[in-house]
Amino acid sequence: MAFGSGNNTMSWVCLHLLLVLVFSAKVVLCGTRVKSIPGFAGDLPFKLYTGYVSVGKAEMFYYFIESEGNPKEDPLLLWYSGGPGCSVLSGIVYENGPIVFNYTAYEGGLPSTYYYPYSWTKTASVLFVDAPVGTGFSYATSADEFPSSDLKTAAQVYGFLREWLEEHPQFLKVQLFIGADSYSGLTGTIVVKYIIDDNDAGVLPRLNLKGYVLGCPLTDQTLNGNSKYVYSHRMGLISDELYEAAKESCNSSFYDATTSEPECYEDVQLMAKQIKDINKLCILEPKCTWASPHQDGETARRYLHENPEEFIRSLPEDPDYYCRNFNYMLAYVWANDEGVRKALNVREGTVLDWKRCNKSLLYTEDVESVVEYHKYLSTKGLQVLIFNGDHDLTVPNTGTEQWIRSLDLPVVQYWRPWLVDGQIAGYTVKYSSSEGYRLTYATVKGAGHSAPEYKRRECYMMFDRFIHYYPL
Repeated sequence: MAFGSGNNTMSWVCLHLLLVLVFSAKVVLCGTRVKSIPGFAGDLPFKLYTGYVSVGKAEMFYYFIESEGNPKEDPLLLWYSGGPGCSVLSGIVYENGPIVFNYTAYEGGLPSTYYYPYSWTKTASVLFVDAPVGTGFSYATSADEFPSSDLKTAAQVYGFLREWLEEHPQFLKVQLFIGADSYSGLTGTIVVKYIIDDNDAGVLPRLNLKGYVLGCPLTDQTLNGNSKYVYSHRMGLISDELYEAAKESCNSSFYDATTSEPECYEDVQLMAKQIKDINKLCILEPKCTWASPHQDGETARRYLHENPEEFIRSLPEDPDYYCRNFNYMLAYVWANDEGVRKALNVREGTVLDWKRCNKSLLYTEDVESVVEYHKYLSTKGLQVLIFNGDHDLTVPNTGTEQWIRSLDLPVVQYWRPWLVDGQIAGYTVKYSSSEGYRLTYATVKGAGHSAPEYKRRECYMMFDRFIHYYPL
């Protein structure tokens, strides 16, 4: 039976969970159906549930959107955003969810939203979670729970997933995929390994893991740091002369230039200066300041005085000079609205100021690389999709392609364009292993970081083909 279909089903599930709570003293909560939200005309044309799952002292907030196709058979995708500390609501409204802000008609007040048809929820049920704790609407019941790290985040996400699936056992039988983007490429990969290890150890319930999806994923800190200069040179942002000089003086290792020879350090500083004013999220778009309705007062004035090349721009008449950050600002207004929070069943007094990306998160980066994790996973029979915007300077495609090649997997489909409506949407190559591991890598033409935000429909087509085992 589909999730939450019928009051009797929900009542029985909640009663069962209440009995579990009474006899085990374990906090479990039922998701609540959200039929309408402020700013959206009429009832939502899809099934949205929100709620919390307790993982230790952390209360993990989630949005579950049931597949608009066949929820009894379509896969389940767990998805969370990067940062670390960026709310998954950003992914829902800007990347792969079924609602978007109507920013072109915005005149102040609560932003309006509308249905977006090319959502990943058209073809899969998606469980969006704010992770780690301190992100979005997720919070902790004890102050000592807020400090987080890469390994703690992975454990937290895995714990959340197991708890949620135990609360909703009807989804244990469908195919499960783990999805994450940007910085969460590190932790998402570790989550996959946790599932594999527990399945191999016979932990019950067994999770029906089939694969994972990573968008513009941070995978190796050193490799990614180097790739920014390699990519910038390829795109003509750094001259041949300077790049070749830096390669020689640094022995092609730019990331650790601060501890290298003086000549290497100087060359890297010159390269960094060439790309300082480039928008790292998308090299073709203007560089604008971080947009927030709280960017005012002395702090904002001092920042703009010290950084005159960055500015807050209202929505211009000329779309060629549009700053994407204007659209981000609407999320702050919307998610901090009392009516929106009530509709989403956010607990009062738990998160006083929602942020799209929580920059004050107490976070320790304790994983330098997950390339070895990917090598381990390549011995398992998983289906994998890795994609990258080809105008992304935050996690450049050059670095992504480098670590994928380091897995030393046989190529089964060589580099070729993939199409949407007869037009090239990017390029793809497919690898495999003798153990049944299948890795599809795809670039998204013209996209930045992360790719679905720039090419939302094309990324939906890519995901839809992959998740149902069709070639791109």
